[in-house]
Formats: sequence, C-alpha cells, structure tokens
Amino acid sequence: MKEDWIECTFEDLLDYEQPTKYIVRSTKYSDDFKTPVLTAGKSFIKGYTNETDGIFDILPTIIFDDFTTATQFVDFPFKVKSSAMKILVPKSKLVNMKYLFNCIQVNQVRNDTHKRYWISVYAKKKILLPPLVIQNAILSKTEEIFSDLDNGIANFKKAQEQLKTYRQAVLKKAFEGELTKEWREKIVKTDGNRTPVKTDGRPSQLPTNSDNLPKGWKWVKISDVCDMKAGYFIKADEINSEFENGLFPCYGGNGLRGYVKSTTHEGLFPIIGRQGALCGNVHLVNGKFHATEHAVVVTAKKEINIKCLYYKLTEMKINQYATGTAQPGLSVNKILPIEIIYPSSLEEQTQIVQEIESRLSVCDKMEQSLNKSIEKAEALRQSILKKAFEGRLLSEAEVNACKQAADYEPAGELLKKIKAEKLKSQGLSSQKKKKTSVKKKSKK
Repeated sequence: MKEDWIECTFEDLLDYEQPTKYIVRSTKYSDDFKTPVLTAGKSFIKGYTNETDGIFDILPTIIFDDFTTATQFVDFPFKVKSSAMKILVPKSKLVNMKYLFNCIQVNQVRNDTHKRYWISVYAKKKILLPPLVIQNAILSKTEEIFSDLDNGIANFKKAQEQLKTYRQAVLKKAFEGELTKEWREKIVKTDGNRTPVKTDGRPSQLPTNSDNLPKGWKWVKISDVCDMKAGYFIKADEINSEFENGLFPCYGGNGLRGYVKSTTHEGLFPIIGRQGALCGNVHLVNGKFHATEHAVVVTAKKEINIKCLYYKLTEMKINQYATGTAQPGLSVNKILPIEIIYPSSLEEQTQIVQEIESRLSVCDKMEQSLNKSIEKAEALRQSILKKAFEGRLLSEAEVNACKQAADYEPAGELLKKIKAEKLKSQGLSSQKKKKTSVKKKSKK
C-alpha cells in the first residue's frame, strides 16, 4: 500500500438516498421546461419537467442504477425517472465525490443476476483511499489526460459520421445512374444503340427517356421488383443467446435477436426492421435463418439483382414511411406501392453493385480502423484510471509536491474526520427529532 493511503469501503465514505420522493409524476417532457429528469443509464437525461417539488439538490452526487450498476456524476438539480437507483451522497464535506465516481468506474462487478447491487455488493467493496491533496492531484492529472483523449475520440467519431455521409452519397449517386454512366456509354460505343440485354438473351423492355431518367431506367413500384412478407411469430423463450443451442440465427426488428432450432428461409435476403427504434433498418442476410414478426423478409422478382435491391432499399431511407411516434411501425402494404426509379437491365444492376462495393470496401476498412482506435482509447482511459487508484499515476516528484501542501494529512486522519463529522451530524439529527417529538407531545 502507498504511504499515507488507507484501505476503506465505499460505505465508509458514501450514504445513499432512496429516490422515491424525487420521482417525476408526469412524463410529458418539454425542452422548454427547466428541471432534467435523469436515469443512470446511457440516455442519462430522459427529458425536462416543469414540476417544482421533489427536486434533488444536494450536490454534487452520484446516481447508481441498482440493477445494472451504471453510474452518472451529477452537479445540477434534478428529478428521477424510476426507483431502480440509489442516489449516493457524501458522509462529509471532506469526501471528494468526483474522485469516488471515477473510482467506481474501475471497480466494476458482474451484474448478470437480478438483485440490488449497492447494498449487497458495492457498498462493502474495498478501495484504497489517498490523502485529499493527492486525490485532487490525481483528478487534475486524469482530467488533463482525458481532455486530450476525448479530443481524439471526438475526431474519430467525426470521421465515422463523415463515412456515413459518404456511404449515403455513394448510394445516392448509384441510384441516380451516375456510377454507371461511363458503363452505359461504353455499351453504346461497343454495340451500337442496342438495348441492354437480359441474361437469357432477350431484349429488355425499356421506357422512353422521359423525366431525364438515365437510359434503360424507369419508374416502377417496389412491388414490381420484389415481394415482402412479415416474419413469423416466435415466443421470446424459444430464442437462445448461444449458436450451439439454437443452430439458426433469428432476426427481428433490431437485427440479430438470437438463435432458434428451426429455419424458415435459406439464401440471400434483405431484412427490414418493421417495428421499434430501429424501424426501417435494412440488413442483408445470407444462409439459413428465421425471421420474427418484427422483420420484413424481401424476395427479389425475376431479373432483379438481390444485392442491388438491398442497396436501393438502404438508400431510400425506408424508415421515413413508418407510422406512429411512440412505437413506429412499417406496413408491407404501404411499402409495396412506393414508386422508385430503377435500372431495367440485370447487367446494369450487377454493375451498380460492383461500383458501390468497390467504394464501400474502402469505407469498411477505414471504419474498422476507426472502431479499433476508439476501443483502444476507451481501454486507455480505463488503464489510466486503474493506475490512478492504485497510486501509480503521479510521479514521485508530484507526490512530494503534494506533501509540501499546508493542508496535507494522511488518509487515515482524513477518514477519522469523515467518520467524526458523520457522527456529529447524526447527533444533531437525533436532537432535532427529539425536539420535534417533545413539541408534538406538549401540543397534546
């Protein structure tokens, strides 16, 4: 153990409040309201309320999801969404809440059982507590490092967004006929003014070149190029999380759901999410699989390249045709009549796929590299925190500088003061209760 550090538990430093009296009554949120409604999960701010009572304002604090162990550091007044959390408060003004918040991040536990974790696990977890001056020095150094790290991650994520924009631009150009413009001109030069030929050798039925459509393209309904069918109902308990137990992948509205024992489809199929937050997302599935009722399975008609169709469905942002706000949904009967422009020639459809994939393959490699960079940055963050709370982040010179501070004292002395201050506050609280009780009796 480092000199002047001491071993203690989270409950030596933190109390908790139940969130019951701070739970929001109405979920009719508005950005025009002032008070945020919080959850400890990734969404954090669920919305804003105009309720003025039951606002938590003992700050700063840490909100702790009692079932998932997710945490958030909060330094502004708030209300909460549910009772499935603990609001962690310091036992003394000498407790550094930001330091303990970071300490919690590197003291993760398994949370795969359904129980309340703060009292049963986290509160009793042992940690090493440094002197307060060193806590502040560690915080200062980690925040400086994290500032540079966050800038790097922000740049990586910006590049990811630019790749998404580029992907969409590639698909847009493809289905405006731009990517195959030279290919069409080459066909005309080498073979006169012939119409594109289908694979069976018969001439395609081409439209007139109206509405400035590329030659060989025409307006069609989605029902002209494919069939769509919602998947099959399957009970949630029939879906396994492991491939060995289920054999066949099962797709739903949000993509892969798990694995099942039976299969309903085999081959290459676009799958469209039909309900939920990812309604309209298009996935390309290859092999044997099962699809739930929350997925639409797309089957190409004759002379339609299935991959070209997949890219077209992706490009047209099919989620814009969903109905409903709280639970958006797509109806097959509403999708099929939608009109699109589409190349008549199977040859050109195949060429479009080649043009798209030659460009997107570069995107895929760049995205893999960006994902790895972000993962490394996040791992580095955890590594830095781990070093910090083991006393290995500050140099010897930095520690010696801390020891020269006028208010420097060993962590053992700090812990004694925290406990003494807690006992004092409990005594004052007990006296207040007695006085209140005496007043009530005298009134009688």
